[in-house]
Amino acid sequence: MPQDMRSIAEISDEGRVRAELAMAIGGFGIGTGEFVIMGLLPDIADSAGVSVPGAGYAISSYALGVVVGAPVIAVLSARCRRHVLLAALMAWFAVGNLASALTSGLPSLVAARFLAGLPHGAYFGVASLVAASLVPPERRAQAVGRMMLGLTGATVLGVPLATGLGQWLGWRAAFALVAIIGAVSCASILAFVPRRPADLRASPLRELGALRRGQVMLTLGIGSVGLGGLFCVFSYITPTMTQVAGLPGRLMPAVLAVFGVGMVSGNLLGARLADRALMPTIGGVLAWNVATMGTFSFAATDPWLAMASVLLIGHGVALVPALQVRLMDVAEDAQTLAASLNHSAFNVANALGAWLGGVAIQAGLGWTSTGWVGASLAVVGLAIFFASAAGARVRRRTLRGPVPRRGGGCPARASPQSRERSGTSPASPTRLLGAEHPA
Repeated sequence: MPQDMRSIAEISDEGRVRAELAMAIGGFGIGTGEFVIMGLLPDIADSAGVSVPGAGYAISSYALGVVVGAPVIAVLSARCRRHVLLAALMAWFAVGNLASALTSGLPSLVAARFLAGLPHGAYFGVASLVAASLVPPERRAQAVGRMMLGLTGATVLGVPLATGLGQWLGWRAAFALVAIIGAVSCASILAFVPRRPADLRASPLRELGALRRGQVMLTLGIGSVGLGGLFCVFSYITPTMTQVAGLPGRLMPAVLAVFGVGMVSGNLLGARLADRALMPTIGGVLAWNVATMGTFSFAATDPWLAMASVLLIGHGVALVPALQVRLMDVAEDAQTLAASLNHSAFNVANALGAWLGGVAIQAGLGWTSTGWVGASLAVVGLAIFFASAAGARVRRRTLRGPVPRRGGGCPARASPQSRERSGTSPASPTRLLGAEHPA
């Protein structure tokens, strides 16, 4: 039995569930901490004595921390053992949120949110690699999707819970709760995530090599643009639903919960489809985003149609596990950096979607214009996807070279080694974890 299959066989189903749950708890904490501040922004502004837009710098600083931290941590931690790195990142996240709860003014809160955002991308990147290494290659996307349930589930349970706590006991209590969740995840990771040796061949230079691979950059481009529409609609969902659809403000928690349900089901569905047909799933989800956001502008005028549209738009998060696995396939031996950059790309999409939606609204196009902006971003994401698919086909032909004909006139199949070099065969689960060298 090959070494990577032995490493999978050594882990019981119960052990895999515990490991995935431990990592999902961390995702639940990160998702709660990232989004809860949006509901508490007026409270923070009152406490700090600044305007609501001024308090919004605390949101921007967190996103900047994600974008900066993902590549830096991934490169510097190339030789770290994965379970130790995950626990350290969650401890870091817990400290950042505890510092957020203890700040005395807006500048210190902005700094604390930046600190809390630094481990975000690296955590999800490494956790995705670990989750994929615990299952056979044909089930990688589903393993990543289960681990990501913590993040999507936070929009349904964690954010409303932390928001309610913050409104009851003060906004600092919400960040204290997130810090506790981070500490629980840290302990769970140390207890349940399998201990594997580090990859002694890993190095910062090898990780940086991912940035020279065209398919890696194209895949990151798909996430940076293709998901921007989802964040464009989500950023302005409250004024759209209250001023256009006519829903009372007290129903907005229900609207956000519906959006969260769409994200959870979309994450699971996208993971299952990606394991069956990866590239068609990516293209199909992008086309879905074009359709759902393109019709949002019409559906938003009716409360029931608007709610249904919000649910369908939430399913666009199905792109997340599919792109994560695609990066595993094309990153070759720079897995950690590529996987971590995936979440930097999503935060770029967040910033891009919110900014372009604001531009359209300020130009007088109305709240529903976010749907058209989102659909346009998904179209651009589709164009990048087609460029990536075309480039992959050209690369496969180049690597195969002249293909000899068999007696029946059918071309010979490319070797498994050639498929792996072209990025069309899944990387070894053991290699994904960085454990080529057993202890």
